[in-house]
Amino acid sequence: MNSVMQESINVFGDPLLPCGLDPVTGFFRDGCCNTCEEDLGSHTVCVEVTEAFLAFSRARGNDLSTPVEEFGFPGLNPGDRWCLCAARWLEAQKHNMAPRVYLLSTHIRALEIVPMTLLRRYAIDLN
Repeated sequence: MNSVMQESINVFGDPLLPCGLDPVTGFFRDGCCNTCEEDLGSHTVCVEVTEAFLAFSRARGNDLSTPVEEFGFPGLNPGDRWCLCAARWLEAQKHNMAPRVYLLSTHIRALEIVPMTLLRRYAIDLN
């Protein structure tokens, strides 16, 4: 992958904080919701996954619960923190299934897809 990482800035314009290290998350698997032009899914929203969200995602064809050993993916469990695709988060929100968000760990590029007012309503680290 010849990806150039974009600046690690969160939705407040401050340095991006890590999202999750167990399991290690992020497009670059660096624990942060960093992104680049090759990250077509915009894995920029740091969330705490719930059982309801995992079931919703599985029903939409994206099984995040089942391990995929060949990709080093351990599978997610409720309570895990994960860099989620911004469009998937927005889709889940429209179906009342969106997980809570860590804004300090959500990349500023998420705002290209999800309005800040909406993210704030789901913030774990502000409320």
